[in-house]
Amino acid sequence: MIAAGIIGSAVANNRGGGSAPDAVPMVAASPDAVARGNFGPFVRSLNDRPYGYQLVADPVLSHMGKGNSSTSLVTPLGLVERFEVRPGDCGGENALDCGRDRERSELSERGDRNPQGSSYWYGWSLYIPDDFANVAPTKVVLGQFHQEGSHPAWMFEIDPSGYHIDNHISGRKPGEHLLINEAALRARWHDITVYAHWTTGDEGVLQVWADNQLKFDYRGPTMSAGKVYFKYGLYRSFVSRYQNANETDKVPAQTVYFANVKRAGSRAGLAQ
Repeated sequence: MIAAGIIGSAVANNRGGGSAPDAVPMVAASPDAVARGNFGPFVRSLNDRPYGYQLVADPVLSHMGKGNSSTSLVTPLGLVERFEVRPGDCGGENALDCGRDRERSELSERGDRNPQGSSYWYGWSLYIPDDFANVAPTKVVLGQFHQEGSHPAWMFEIDPSGYHIDNHISGRKPGEHLLINEAALRARWHDITVYAHWTTGDEGVLQVWADNQLKFDYRGPTMSAGKVYFKYGLYRSFVSRYQNANETDKVPAQTVYFANVKRAGSRAGLAQ
């Protein structure tokens, strides 16, 4: 939800539509302009490019304004969060990603975060444009539960198969589980809902719904550190894999959109 009531309703499921608009008008953006349920504050992570994080018109509505005759779409009237990564976007003031084979534009959760023993519901809506570049074998992450002082616990990734979750608890080879296949992924909004009970013990739970369908139901350790925190946007690592495979020094630019990013104490709370 955008603060001050700019976006006041949840993004509906099963929204079709064409590709994102050819040009998206830019507006000044601050992470503080967005209300996110009972999440703490968010800050930009390792990217300070002005185009990297913007609040813009819903891409589906913008496309309809260019002559799309569809009347079946229901989308929020207002602004959504737009993330863009261009070649060489490897850092802001301290440029920590530069030289580490990474590029990103993300927001990172601050505040109390999510300690061991806590349980929360999380939700977000995701829009992948038709022209979103396939940069495999570079790894592209669109949302992650990271751990304080440790490696990521869960990563939501996109590759030629679609949008999936990877279990990184062990820190070794992740376990991949498909949430939305590639054929259904692009040019429409998708709603992701997560329930997590955070613990290093076997009583942990992590469930993921994609467009109201339970796609992942995990029981076991959900963390290996003391706290986890949520990051979302666009993060790509091993950029050299694409460069080497395509004999180029640049990876194509990518853009994604998020809306209704929230944390709540109940599933019903995500709709408030």
